[in-house]
Amino acid sequence: MTLKRAMGPATRELSTVKAAVVVMAVILTGFAFWALRHILTPFMLAVFLLLMVDGLARVLQDRIKGFPKKAALPTAIVLIVALFAFAIWMIADNASDFLAQSHDYAARLNILLEQGSRKLGLAVTPTVDQLIHRLNPASYAGKIAGALKLTGEQAVFVLIYLGFLIASRQGFARKTAELFNDPAEMAEANRVFERVRKGVESYIWVQTIVGLIIGAASAALMYAMGLQHVLFWTFIIFLANYIPAIGAAVGVLFPPVFALVQFPELWKPITLLVGMEAIHFGVSHVLQPRMQGKNLNLDPLVVLLALAFWGAIWGLTGAFLSTPLTVIAMAILAEFKGGRPIAVLLSSDGKPYAGDAR
Repeated sequence: MTLKRAMGPATRELSTVKAAVVVMAVILTGFAFWALRHILTPFMLAVFLLLMVDGLARVLQDRIKGFPKKAALPTAIVLIVALFAFAIWMIADNASDFLAQSHDYAARLNILLEQGSRKLGLAVTPTVDQLIHRLNPASYAGKIAGALKLTGEQAVFVLIYLGFLIASRQGFARKTAELFNDPAEMAEANRVFERVRKGVESYIWVQTIVGLIIGAASAALMYAMGLQHVLFWTFIIFLANYIPAIGAAVGVLFPPVFALVQFPELWKPITLLVGMEAIHFGVSHVLQPRMQGKNLNLDPLVVLLALAFWGAIWGLTGAFLSTPLTVIAMAILAEFKGGRPIAVLLSSDGKPYAGDAR
């Protein structure tokens, strides 16, 4: 009894020390990720694109009867690159249209400011030019130029990393065989890799289908209301959907806000806002959970916390990659005795093995 009483406080102290070590490890890891963000973010984006290319190549090969195996990967690369080229062209084309119609938009904004000032009882109504002058956009020009330069550099690094990853992917199998000589260890490593691949590909597939559904339904509503730049707003909604939890909800707010500038009637922006939020709610809360099923197996609260964590460390890139990175972390932690409790907490059903026999 005396020995058990003595071991009780010692065990509690050891548990406290372990918990403190885990907290310190998380903090130090987060700081390391933040400090190396300019190196890691383009690399992780390249890995994400590699998984997209690999998954698309497998779909072309498996779903299209008679599709040449050797042509699957080059075709997938061309399609992905064409998609990004289309995105760049669309943004540039619509930006020129916005600039060409900026005078009309400014006039409409002045009317809205005047109406808002009357309702608020303001004696002086500010104009758009006065507001822009007060904001002093020239003071932000350096920061904007720096951000654009950094974005361009990261895009170049992403393409470079992607090229080297595609070139070296043929040697992955040989390297894995050399790293794990024991057949049991080799099988375990393959299970982890398959779990990560299936989880990330499932996330990409579900988010793509959901984004297409929300985008198509929103496009139909915007076209019916007569909104301009329907294709551009549809593309923005589709891209925003890849940010989990809040992406699509925020993306569908842009067209109603723009509708305030385009339409003199107030009922059209309100109709767009209510209709598009209803579309997002119906698809994201009814259809999407059924499509995901148990493929991701992430707790919804963990998805939201991961979005906040990776968004704080890596910004918009972290928000896009938050769910895939959490899926990878859960799959790896589940393989180690010390990390399994964390993997269990991250999972939705307490079984972070994605259906593997245990």
